Amino acid sequence: MRTAHASDVRLAELIAALSLATDLGLGQPMEHVLRSCRIALRLAEEVGCDEDERAVTYYVALLAWICCHADAYEQAAWFGDDIVLRAGTYDVDMAGLPALMFMLRHAGAGSAPLRRLRTAGALVASGGKQIEQWDMTHCTLAGLFALRLGLGPEVRDPLLQVFERWDGRGAPQGLAREQLGLPVRLVHLAEIVEVFHRRGGVAAAVAVARDRRGTQFDPALVESFTANASRLLGGLDDGSSWDAVIAAEPGLRPRLLGDQLDGALEAMADFADLKSPHTAGHSRGVAALAAEAARTLGLPAAEVTDLRRAGLVHDLGRMGVSNTIWDKPGPLSAAELERVRLHPYLTERILAASPGLAAIGATAALHHERLDGSGYPRGLSASALGQGARVLAAADAYHAMTEPRARRPALSSEEAATQLRDEVRVGRLDGEAVNAVLRAAGHRVRGRREWPAGLTAREAEVLGLLARGHSNKEIAGRLFLSPKTVGNHVEHIYAKIGVSSRAAATLFATQHGLVGAFEPVQAK
Repeated sequence: MRTAHASDVRLAELIAALSLATDLGLGQPMEHVLRSCRIALRLAEEVGCDEDERAVTYYVALLAWICCHADAYEQAAWFGDDIVLRAGTYDVDMAGLPALMFMLRHAGAGSAPLRRLRTAGALVASGGKQIEQWDMTHCTLAGLFALRLGLGPEVRDPLLQVFERWDGRGAPQGLAREQLGLPVRLVHLAEIVEVFHRRGGVAAAVAVARDRRGTQFDPALVESFTANASRLLGGLDDGSSWDAVIAAEPGLRPRLLGDQLDGALEAMADFADLKSPHTAGHSRGVAALAAEAARTLGLPAAEVTDLRRAGLVHDLGRMGVSNTIWDKPGPLSAAELERVRLHPYLTERILAASPGLAAIGATAALHHERLDGSGYPRGLSASALGQGARVLAAADAYHAMTEPRARRPALSSEEAATQLRDEVRVGRLDGEAVNAVLRAAGHRVRGRREWPAGLTAREAEVLGLLARGHSNKEIAGRLFLSPKTVGNHVEHIYAKIGVSSRAAATLFATQHGLVGAFEPVQAK
């Protein structure tokens, strides 16, 4: 396994790599966000932005849609394929009647006609409140992510305005005109015209800018853009935008060292796992389990570190697969299985452009490969799989088995161990790697006496089930409580941890090890 050095990773590389995952969640080709960033920076220079405004524009452009998947579970329940839904929003000026008609066309997509009708009725009755809640969650989590990466309030605050509009018909505050920060107004325009330019050239980009002038877009920015569109859009199709965006990184171009890189990768893991409540805490758990197993095998410290980092990012490619597949309760079709089989490859492609992350991504992409060649995405066999890759595959398999999935309940640790040993017997997993993973898993911490944010043991239990996507009624049934009591617990939990949505509560649970994450027993 190649070793990636922390000193080789710049903050811009990590954010740019994550933007490629964002592209997948938006239903756009990779580098959509990178090209949007280039357009926003060019327009910022055109209108005379100072250095600080250009720096904020840079990071807001790359991070604006970072949490587009945070409510994908709920979006899929309302509208079917969540990626198709988001891809379709570019064709609509998303306010008022056009936005309502767009949502009604997608309501209950993929369901029987009667269910579609009921979903559409519920959407109208709610007055779009559910969608506003998703927008608020998206903005709040994006701002939190920026802070976790070490960016300050000057970046966080504009991210809270991503769903606002020039005409004041946005959310969550209904801000209008110059109440919106200039970096946000630049990104709003750049992101849409990138899509239309890619589809139909300069003329299409100019047309959509003029069409939404004074509604979604700042009229003054539209005038500056349309007067110079050919120059502002020039060269975007000439190869990759990666190098240009990395070169444009503002300030001192900091590198992420040691714990800083680990913290950033943990943030990436947490946000990737928000894709589905069934995967909350999964990446952290796989990373910790793989690292502990590698240590028991005596792997060098640098390889243990890189294996843990590969575990943190191994599921970034899940962003490219709809929740109608990840959360489907029944068997997957052949076509759906093919989409699932692509997600490790997408992980590798997301990280490949960064010199410091490419080696980690190459290892991460091997987590579904098997010794007999039956794995995916490449069908590699034993001779192509090193010890680190074998440990990661065993750790991912074990951890996934002990978590609930839409198609099955979680297995007990004993059942998972039996299945892992069966995989060794038939030649799919490495026996030494499986034994190391099982030894590591035997040290699992089974309880806590003190809970974060003053949560009680019962509240921690309710939060764990809530993070898995269970409704209040389902939680009540599992814990032999009344739905009203569960509702009171949820209110208290939200108040204590300072959130207002399931996705934000899930992130808190993940970060504090209340769901999903493997924790080795500390030596006495």
